[in-house]
Amino acid sequence: MKYQPVIGLEVHVQLLTDTKIFCGCPTKFGSEPNSQTCPVCLGLPGALPVLNKKVVEFAIKAGLSTNCSITPRSIFARKNYFYPDLPKGYQISQFEDPICQRGWLDIQLEGQAVKRIGITRIHMEEDAGKLVHGDLPGLHDGSGVDLNRACTPLLEVVSEPDLRSSDEAVSYLKQLHQIVTWLGICDGNMEEGSFRCDANVSVMPVGSDTLGTRAEVKNVNSFKFVKQAIEYEIQRQIDLIEDGGTVVQETRLFDPNLGKTRSMRSKEEAHDYRYFPDPDLVPLVIDDEWVERSRRELPELPEQRRQRFITELGLPEYDAEVLTANRALSEYFEAGVAAHGNAKAVANWVMGEITRSLNDSGTAIQDCPVTPLLLAELLKLIDGGTISGKIAKTVFDEMWKSGKAPHVIVEEQGLVQVSDSGAIEAIIDGIMAANAGQVEEYRGGKEKVFGFFVGQVMKASKGKANPAVVNQLLLDKLKG
Repeated sequence: MKYQPVIGLEVHVQLLTDTKIFCGCPTKFGSEPNSQTCPVCLGLPGALPVLNKKVVEFAIKAGLSTNCSITPRSIFARKNYFYPDLPKGYQISQFEDPICQRGWLDIQLEGQAVKRIGITRIHMEEDAGKLVHGDLPGLHDGSGVDLNRACTPLLEVVSEPDLRSSDEAVSYLKQLHQIVTWLGICDGNMEEGSFRCDANVSVMPVGSDTLGTRAEVKNVNSFKFVKQAIEYEIQRQIDLIEDGGTVVQETRLFDPNLGKTRSMRSKEEAHDYRYFPDPDLVPLVIDDEWVERSRRELPELPEQRRQRFITELGLPEYDAEVLTANRALSEYFEAGVAAHGNAKAVANWVMGEITRSLNDSGTAIQDCPVTPLLLAELLKLIDGGTISGKIAKTVFDEMWKSGKAPHVIVEEQGLVQVSDSGAIEAIIDGIMAANAGQVEEYRGGKEKVFGFFVGQVMKASKGKANPAVVNQLLLDKLKG
């Protein structure tokens, strides 16, 4: 490629607080339009904002988890612009002194070395309202403004322009998404806008040190669309340059139906917003004790837990990656290991039957009807030879439906594995007598026929025969 993409991401993380950042209105999603508002979030004259302490605590945890420095004294600023969904005519944000600065996240694409992506800043701000278009009561084809979302707390996470492909951008975005959901500070729901991304994209000739003019693709709300939007924008800019045109600095929107970006408005510079300190909010002072207390309260982070699963539990890298995809799943797995002991056996079932059943039923791991203790009991029945692995899957399906303990299901349905060699030997003798031709084939060197005999024995025993005993007895008898 003659051109090198340069990508930086601005991610808006909606915080899981019960109330808004500067007032006591609830943040519940999906309520009646304008039912969660007050003079503060409506921007009425004389109403004064009061900072929500929980927002600050969440911001500190996000900063520590992304290797940022916490600013001892940060201030809020007014970002001035005029849009129908911004009731005050300005947004309360942070500009010169954000709460978190100079962090980083490491990403790694398959087959490539680890790459460190810088984080310029994380700052707190309030969200705007929402424009609602279409057939509204009393408005026909007009538009309305829902200000329920106004003043909802956000963190804006701004990366350095260190990303060089759409795949790197998605990898960084997924890791950030995993961290904020792991911490419990954001639900990560991209469809509802709880986690959304602005992508700044430019291209420059390979080998050049001069950055190209960037375009900002606004509010992309899925990993898939981020990848598509960036790839389209890279190619659009390259085609424009090669046709003799000039890339202009602008804000663009991504149309997922067409897979294209389109121009929205010219891109503002910082001075266009006329930032100045908000006179209604005093500077925020965060002492070392507060930072250290927040650090102690941090949970074990995904990368730390992934490494521990590999080094201490002996799991393969793939298993550790899957089992740390979200915090609740990793905690379910660890509870299963604590109750059973064999990490790999528990991992196989969590990644297999548990995950399959969760996906098929649309159930969250927190609501899984098969608890870690019940799963451990099921695995112990396999270990003790009471049931086979195949019977265990039947038992598991019934556990999922009924919530009963595995030993109860085994007893009720008579699923105990048959390990008595005498009983199994009688079955084998009958099958060999009925299939003399296949016996001769095996003894003549056609060893693939062995599987036929195993299948017949398992069928005759209704799956209850112990496979290890069946294999050994068959080998002995077929040898003649």
